[in-house]
Amino acid sequence: MRLSVIGCGYLGAVHAAAMASIGHEVVGIDVDPRKIDALSRGEAPFFEPGLPEILSAGVASGRLRFTTDIAEALGAKVHFIGVGTPQQKDGYAADLTYVNAAVDALLPYLSPGDIVAGKSTVPVGTAASLTPRIDAAGATLVWNPEFLREGWAVQDTIDPDRLVVGGSADAADVLREVYHPAVAKGTPFLVTDLATAELVKVAANAFLATKISFINAMAEIAEVTGADVTQLAEAIGHDDRIGRKFLGAGIGFGGGCLPKDIRAFSARAEELGRGESVAFLREVDEINLRRRERAVQLVIEGLGGQVFEKKITVLGAAFKPYSDDIRDSPALDVAVRLHGLGARVVVTDPEAIANAQRVHPQLTYVADRDEAIADADAIILVTEWDEYRRELAPEHASTLTHGRVVIDGRNGLDPAAWRAAGWTYLGMGRP
Repeated sequence: MRLSVIGCGYLGAVHAAAMASIGHEVVGIDVDPRKIDALSRGEAPFFEPGLPEILSAGVASGRLRFTTDIAEALGAKVHFIGVGTPQQKDGYAADLTYVNAAVDALLPYLSPGDIVAGKSTVPVGTAASLTPRIDAAGATLVWNPEFLREGWAVQDTIDPDRLVVGGSADAADVLREVYHPAVAKGTPFLVTDLATAELVKVAANAFLATKISFINAMAEIAEVTGADVTQLAEAIGHDDRIGRKFLGAGIGFGGGCLPKDIRAFSARAEELGRGESVAFLREVDEINLRRRERAVQLVIEGLGGQVFEKKITVLGAAFKPYSDDIRDSPALDVAVRLHGLGARVVVTDPEAIANAQRVHPQLTYVADRDEAIADADAIILVTEWDEYRRELAPEHASTLTHGRVVIDGRNGLDPAAWRAAGWTYLGMGRP
């Protein structure tokens, strides 16, 4: 099938390459010529495992191409809208500028019988507002939310755990053809109305954010009682009604999805006159932000109450491992706060240094882990890359650093091993 993908950022580029990898003819369209040039060369403009391989293969095969010309969408059967919906600068609500612009640009090139499939995360009711314009062009609008995890986005697109399509049954049948490999293997395919499909995405993110903040709230209690939140999470996680995933206490969540999506959800609920229904999301957000400050406090405690002129190595800049995404990164937030207290902060990360330097040039960045750690008075783990969490032996770190203080912002280290090597170990919600 011939497909177009409007918007070639993180979501759109992955979707376009993944659709080409399963046999479709795909044209990716974006207004940024530099991005299009890179993608046309088969070069991923961001770090995502597995994407360079399917991207270069798709371009080489001729099934995948990229352009800035929206007219190239003409002739596609399904047009995916994958543009960003950032948080508004002056409030919590989602900014739909790019969604509306994408639809307006696409309208002249729609043919009767075409399907426009929204993938962007939008406030509920957005699809209903777009439908009359798309109907007038003889096309049909469906909403097909994405459930991508950064670091696993290629797998999540090609082999998702579920597919949701909001809209008519006939249009949903076309989407079944688009996703034929996943449908053939029995992946759940849920057909809903438009509003439900829009809500599925934000509800899922709200639930996951709530689960993370819940265990971080328990960490706050553990810290004043001497309990161990990691043991608590293990114990309650064995209840299959709760589950262990997303019960990792630490410095909290970040990135381009969870923070903005729960804020936009709260704003939309207020607009609908049901703000009280999701009022708890405000506290979810506040708990999440408090954990960043707690990590800074632990560094101060570990260094005897004073961080001024102390060298502190921050292990991680990306908001999560297997990504170079620094949007709302807890890691960089902690680094900036320590810098503001007069510490000599050195940040290291396998993939995100270039992005971090553009946003926070006041920090010092060192790509090599051991060089970054050298002569540090304290180190803090804030992004759980394997080379920090699994591959950094405390005995080896002892040969490099000036001090012996480690703050485990992700509870990913072995406290007994670090303490046995002579380190002062401080975790999040751990005695």
